[in-house]
Amino acid sequence: MAYYSFTSIAIHALISIPLLLNLSCLFHNLNLAAAAKHGRSKVYASHHHHHHRGNHNHPDPAAASDDSNPKLHLAFLALQAWKRVIYSDPYNFTSTWVGPSVCNYKGVFCAPSLDDPKIQVVAGIDLNKGDIAGFLPEELGLLSDLALIHLNSNRFCGILPQSMANLTLLYELDLSNNRFVGPFPTVVLSLPTLKYLDLRYNEFEGPLSPQLFQKKLDAIFVNNNRFTNVLPATLGGSSASVLVVANNNFGGCLPPSIVSFADTLEELLLINTNLSGCLPQEIGFLYKLRVLDVSYNKLVGPIPYSMAGLSHLEQLNLAHNSMTGIVPDGVCCLPNLANFTFSYNYFCEEEGICQNLTSKGIAFDDRRNCFPEKPYQRSQKECNATLEHPVDCFEHPCDGGFGGGAAAFAPTIAAVPAATPRSSPFSTAAPSYT
Repeated sequence: MAYYSFTSIAIHALISIPLLLNLSCLFHNLNLAAAAKHGRSKVYASHHHHHHRGNHNHPDPAAASDDSNPKLHLAFLALQAWKRVIYSDPYNFTSTWVGPSVCNYKGVFCAPSLDDPKIQVVAGIDLNKGDIAGFLPEELGLLSDLALIHLNSNRFCGILPQSMANLTLLYELDLSNNRFVGPFPTVVLSLPTLKYLDLRYNEFEGPLSPQLFQKKLDAIFVNNNRFTNVLPATLGGSSASVLVVANNNFGGCLPPSIVSFADTLEELLLINTNLSGCLPQEIGFLYKLRVLDVSYNKLVGPIPYSMAGLSHLEQLNLAHNSMTGIVPDGVCCLPNLANFTFSYNYFCEEEGICQNLTSKGIAFDDRRNCFPEKPYQRSQKECNATLEHPVDCFEHPCDGGFGGGAAAFAPTIAAVPAATPRSSPFSTAAPSYT
């Protein structure tokens, strides 16, 4: 398994969710596309996959004329409006955006229409790594046949146009690594077929909409923004297999309603989100979890005993919190555990096999705790100051008044990797996540 380092203690993450389907197939059978979940890579592992090559032959120039194909005419109007509000294009992505033959435009991909397979429509836009500066015009809503938008690693700014609500076939939306601002863009909640949402590394702010966690999304990436307030008390209804909200400033507790993700969630990253309180026992009911990272928060109390049931768990990071008690044998014996980091806490005892994780081939880090006779531990004075005031998690349940708020967000060294572009819809090469 290949890893990216994203903390100073060698915990690694890679976000690669190969949801992208061949556009032609997607357009002919969206209901199957929505149900399809290809074998996905895990957040901490680099997974190589191949996108199927679609039928993207450019149509006859006549097909792009106003009379023969009104949809391509609308696409022409939309793309020309977009080009007019692009004020920097260092790699000349839009230099080919000339004339009515939009299927010949760089970064624009056409496919047969769902309504009439005999005509072509603009089904995808991929401007990844273009370093393009500008914003998204209202005319974007004219591209009503779009199945995917990939705008990773550009300098688009401003807010998302409300006309995006017209993109009722949109399946993937990747706006990561840009300069979008404003509150959470609720327009994305109105997209009925959306499955992949990537908003990370922008400047969105304010609370997350509770409705986000009620949509049937497969992957949710909202990390590295300026979201505040608290995680919504009700997280029910989501079908997400990956949820990454790291490096925001939510505060409050992880609500017990996280259990509503039990049937789907495989990767949960809550790094550096100012979480406090105890981890709820419900965290152990997420039986499909493979990755759990709650490092760099203000969590207290013991490791929930229910976590001994996470039989698929591979990566567990509890580092840089104020957790106490024992490191339970039930967690250390998890059959698939490969990396367990619990450094920079106040644990005082390692139970059973936890004392010798190396014998199980588990990479671990137990520094800066309160383990007697182990190297690189906290001082006795430092340990006593915390251990003399144990936390009773049953007296401080996390079930309603999710405290929160906290001081202004100050980034730490816990950083989720920069957003990596979704690959071109017709590329046969495995995408680069380096």
